[in-house]
Amino acid sequence: MKYAAIIGLGYVGLPLSIQFSRCGLKVLGLDIDRNKVDAINNGRSYIHHIPASAITEQVQAGRLSASSDFSRAGEVDAIVICVPTPLNKNREPDISYILSTAQSIAPHLKRGQLIVLESTTYPGTTDEDLRAVLEKGSRLKAGVDFHLAFSPEREDPGNPQSRVAEVPKVVGGLTPACLERAQALYSKAVKTLVPVSSCRAAEATKLLENIFRGVNIALVNELKVVYAAMGIDVWEVINAAKTKPFGFMAFYPGPGLGGHCIPIDPFYLTWKAREFGQSTRFIELAGEINTAMPEYVISNVVEALNTQRKAVNGSKVLILGLAYKANVDDERESPSYVLMERLKARGATVAYYDPYVPIVRPTREHAQWTGTRSISWDQNSVAGFDCVVIATAHACVDYRQLASWAPLIIDTRNAMTSIATKPGQVWKA
Repeated sequence: MKYAAIIGLGYVGLPLSIQFSRCGLKVLGLDIDRNKVDAINNGRSYIHHIPASAITEQVQAGRLSASSDFSRAGEVDAIVICVPTPLNKNREPDISYILSTAQSIAPHLKRGQLIVLESTTYPGTTDEDLRAVLEKGSRLKAGVDFHLAFSPEREDPGNPQSRVAEVPKVVGGLTPACLERAQALYSKAVKTLVPVSSCRAAEATKLLENIFRGVNIALVNELKVVYAAMGIDVWEVINAAKTKPFGFMAFYPGPGLGGHCIPIDPFYLTWKAREFGQSTRFIELAGEINTAMPEYVISNVVEALNTQRKAVNGSKVLILGLAYKANVDDERESPSYVLMERLKARGATVAYYDPYVPIVRPTREHAQWTGTRSISWDQNSVAGFDCVVIATAHACVDYRQLASWAPLIIDTRNAMTSIATKPGQVWKA
């Protein structure tokens, strides 16, 4: 295989496109977003942790280009689908992006092509839903006329250790021949491949990875609340516990879950399990705990303001960090939105500061904030707020300045632990 198309040029598709092209493949990026297409063709990056030079080098070498013309899918040897898989308003899986992509490329498929899905989804999506659309639209048979596989993405934005080439790649095929074909593609760009018996096993692997994280984060979130009632600092406890060299893995509490993986993916399995008459009690309980964390933070804001004889209604509150995790520009599903909306509903005047998200982009669930801009980071701006809530602890923020500027700080990320502060100024939430 010498020519591949990557469909969906976001946090998964763009790094994968760059890595494939670095390894000598010709890569065609396909996306309905013309801004992304134009940015790539002009050597610009729209993701903070991906430098423009990484794109420019491949574009100038003629190995990477982008287009919104999905009919060009017929030109390539392999197609990798990296599109969003959100939950709908009823918290049920929404695989419409996968299916609409399949409908767009199906008429252009040719014999011998490889189609790989990387989008996180429930077991059966690839060999049932995706397969049906591709076969109907192409009049070709999966596993006979074209190859079909699933290989879950393992991106960790903002983590310098998360490099496409270095992270082992799980791969499952519809047939042994499909698996072999998919391994031939990924072996060009990834050092270690982990073949599994089927597409469903590969889909289930990705769900297990994120369910594991979601459940353990829920555990420390619950312990945070319990230990706080006992006057115990959960961060101190976690730091002590992680010195054990076996049998323990540190997870950290926060104001809620964000991003496109942990708040969403576990419920794909919950939904699918019902089809088989199975319940997923751990997943559902973890979801309840994690979803309740923003309200716990709000209760701390209320209590902290009360100590200064102020009510939430009429107070000015600054949310520090809109991105869902530190040092990235991705604010999808961020709990900061929930904090902002609940504080506003209680009568607070709310603003945010985030150097990675200077302006709020359109979102599916928080449209009211679209176009809102981050405040400036200066003493006059920050000191004008009655309370600052640290929702995301970006490393580039000067927390010593924050301590000298802000009258009251609600710290959900343990960012102020080593900073000298005035008595009663910092509340851990």
